[in-house]
Amino acid sequence: MIFQKEISLPAFKRGFHLITGAVEKAFPEIREVEKGMLQVFIKHTSASLTLNENADPTVREDFESHFNMMVPENAHYYRHTMEGPDDMPAHIKASLLGNSVMIPVTHGRLNLGTWQGIYLCEHRDYGGSRRIVMTLMA
Repeated sequence: MIFQKEISLPAFKRGFHLITGAVEKAFPEIREVEKGMLQVFIKHTSASLTLNENADPTVREDFESHFNMMVPENAHYYRHTMEGPDDMPAHIKASLLGNSVMIPVTHGRLNLGTWQGIYLCEHRDYGGSRRIVMTLMA
């Protein structure tokens, strides 16, 4: 059995944002699955997804600070600059983190660790609404 849904998330400011609750709310079929896998995929090249700390918001702030130092804006060697100084770094950050996560589903729930959550990583200053596709395989 395979379920699939595509949803539009509201625009988020630049940074790392927990979306676990939005995924669960948009996909109640998860509750019907005893054992399976959920893939969450983002349809964009300047935002990404990852799993990490869901309790302390300073972790998400530190992610943003670190990625901005690791992949700076206005590097003299960037050629793709027509969409602004945050665009090329956003593509690099998205490639480093990836466009999907896989999460086991057990007894009708996402089988995440105690402190894990799904992050939408918005790498643009004004990225706008983001589309994600969720595929549940049971």
